[in-house]
Amino acid sequence: MTPACPLTLDDFRGTWDLERAITDHRAGSTARFVGTAVFSADAEGLAYVETGVLTLPGHPPIQADRRYRWRQDGALIVVDFEDGQPFHHFDPSHPQAAHWCDPDQYDVGYDFACWPRWRSVWTVHGPRKDYQMTNLYQPAAE
Repeated sequence: MTPACPLTLDDFRGTWDLERAITDHRAGSTARFVGTAVFSADAEGLAYVETGVLTLPGHPPIQADRRYRWRQDGALIVVDFEDGQPFHHFDPSHPQAAHWCDPDQYDVGYDFACWPRWRSVWTVHGPRKDYQMTNLYQPAAE
């Protein structure tokens, strides 16, 4: 089902199953993450909390988590780090964004064509990093 245009912040509210593949081009390996992402209302918009298990090649699985803040600003969805520092923003009608984290460049494309299944693909390049991270989200089974 294609999402109603345009998506708004409220469309993300809820619990999502999350699968991630992180392909490290320098190491020639792929790490995997399996868990959930929960978008819940807070004073600014939505608190994003993901938890799950990260498996790195040659290492035992570890518990991992991330936290962000998502908020609506007109037609834009703004994503900040948990401490409120800016991360990136995107227009759901043209869901591309970039983030410079000196000395590395982070570029993301969101794909909502199969809503409510959606994905984000991050490409990271720089002197310290060279990887692609693909995140697949789907509504959590109840």
